Amino acid sequence: MRPSGPDAPGTADARRLPPAAPGTMAETFLVESPDVTYSKDFIEAKYTYSTVHVCKENGVTKVRPCSTRFTFRTGRQVPRLGLMLVGWGGNNGTTVTAAVLANRLGLSWMTKTGRKKANYYGSLLQASTVCLGTGPTGDVYVPFRDLLPMVHPNDIVFDGWDISSLNLAEAMRRAEVLDWPLQEQLWPHMEKMKPRPSIYIPEFIAANQEERADNVLRGSKAEQVEQIRRDIRDFRESSGVDKVIVLWTANTERFCDVVPGLNDTADNLLRAIERGLEVSPSTLFAVASILEGCAYINGSPQNTFVPGAVELAAQRRVFICGDDFKSGQTKLKSVLVDFLVGAGLKTKSIVSYNHLGNNDGKNLSAPQQFRSKEISKSNVVDDTVQANPVLYGPHDKPDHCVVIKYVPYVGDSKRALDEYTSEIMMGGTNTIVIHNTCEDSLLASPIILDLAVLTELCQRITFCTEGDPEFQGFHSVLSIVAFLCKAPLVPEGTPVVNALFRQRSCIENILRYPRLGVSRGVALPGGPGVPPSLGDRSPGAAGPVVAAAGGSPCGGLDGPGARRLRVPDPATGPGAPYPGCPAPMGAQDQRVGCPAPVGPRCTRFGVSTSGSQCPVPMGSQCWGCPILVGPSAGGVHHQQPPVPNAGGAQFPGVSSATEPPYPTQGVPSTSRSQHPVPAGPSS
Repeated sequence: MRPSGPDAPGTADARRLPPAAPGTMAETFLVESPDVTYSKDFIEAKYTYSTVHVCKENGVTKVRPCSTRFTFRTGRQVPRLGLMLVGWGGNNGTTVTAAVLANRLGLSWMTKTGRKKANYYGSLLQASTVCLGTGPTGDVYVPFRDLLPMVHPNDIVFDGWDISSLNLAEAMRRAEVLDWPLQEQLWPHMEKMKPRPSIYIPEFIAANQEERADNVLRGSKAEQVEQIRRDIRDFRESSGVDKVIVLWTANTERFCDVVPGLNDTADNLLRAIERGLEVSPSTLFAVASILEGCAYINGSPQNTFVPGAVELAAQRRVFICGDDFKSGQTKLKSVLVDFLVGAGLKTKSIVSYNHLGNNDGKNLSAPQQFRSKEISKSNVVDDTVQANPVLYGPHDKPDHCVVIKYVPYVGDSKRALDEYTSEIMMGGTNTIVIHNTCEDSLLASPIILDLAVLTELCQRITFCTEGDPEFQGFHSVLSIVAFLCKAPLVPEGTPVVNALFRQRSCIENILRYPRLGVSRGVALPGGPGVPPSLGDRSPGAAGPVVAAAGGSPCGGLDGPGARRLRVPDPATGPGAPYPGCPAPMGAQDQRVGCPAPVGPRCTRFGVSTSGSQCPVPMGSQCWGCPILVGPSAGGVHHQQPPVPNAGGAQFPGVSSATEPPYPTQGVPSTSRSQHPVPAGPSS
């Protein structure tokens, strides 16, 4: 029988798209734009942040476009960074220290599956990429770490505290995380490292931790805080580092009650410490760090940042961020629930079961410490549910149960089982069951590095607006790092976003603004004026990136591996040629307010730009085009300003209507969440 249909010989299926061209990597790049300038000390980029303000007046919902012109300034001098870990001798502390040493030394080792080499897999900054734009051969990507001058993890200097007196080599062996051949190579380096005595207050952690507590500070709480401050100063002077960041990766504590007169204000908290009243060890470390001007990161779920600690950080203009590393099960949960609710499925039940055998699991076997972890793991879906009033009413949310059990045999290899049950059309149900094996410390260690590197970078980024020309820094509560935390700490009155891809886009856009002067086609939502995450902070210390000079076609290369991006100067006006692009910038279609050429087809969407409709969906950018979509014919403002994109190349006009469009994968979403950080593609 002769075959027929799309599989018949010689028959073309118009629905089948050509295979995507492989992306190319730009290790270094130069930005050519009237909005980006370089000096010896700074990179400055101007950016117009546009959003839509929605309000209700006399029963009518009104939509008003608004925009703010920002200037971002990034110090180009990368400092020598010191990272002090509270809980340095624990599984996370020993693993992250060993990982940096192994990478710095270029170590490799044999396993039963072959030779392994040291790497930073699992690090957002070191092992993932960002789409820079489109060149002659397709999309061009750049490693996250190359967007701005950043500290390299290999250059971080470690120190810290622990209630256990074991040196780092012995603690590494006790943790049972790394392969034995690797431990043997690292032993002579790590046995020289010994944690400083730490603060131990038995009632805040499980009783089963007492057997490890042989390296503790004596004296009153005030004396302990003063000793921590001396330790920070001693480390800074003896190691020669320029900056110190303190990070808590010690045991999960029980929650601390917030009591008026005790810890509700900075003054009350400091008085409570002087009088020896109830203050948790993690808060004592936070206070000591803040008083020394060191950023403090909380990697555990307890409420370290009581209101008094937050106020103290704001007064001293010191970054604080947390809470709790988002490494395995919770990261997956924040993706899956976002997918289910975003697909219109009403998730009604989420049940998460965990068992693990490391010291974290042992500590969490105590009820009060488990409660802290349960809270941080349970709140991860709240914002996704609240964002869909079609599915969920004001008091409607999924049942959410979290169970954690201690099973010593499995060690650091945590087992997570999840069941998601959703209501679907016409009374049906859908259930998804997932088993996830997470090597806990190997997942947490790259997150520790990303948190430290991002926090330091943010200390070198300042901004100003046309209305307020004085440069200032981000809010002391650094919500930009929410992607890395289970329970993100945000400024008071600011909504919490847990959806993973929106959190990643926050970091991506915040790093793109100061270098490129553009976002990835998605504006900072959050209403008119300065977004809440951009706050009051004094300019940070100064940071090396080469400046662009001279003319070059878009997508061209100047020197080995240096990709030069050209952004058209708005001063040239509509109709001016775009250097090196396959199609000139034609006359503007004034009906849509978009500077795209009139006539040619948009080859990604297969839609003619000559009509009265915008060629791309509302609020999104045609990737590869040097423009962002502006106001539509109907008068509703898109979320992006009509300013050039950093992509550096237009899609050429396609004369034949039969040519298939490019797939739309990767086009940013149009989320309008009122969050202080950039929303982004929902994948």
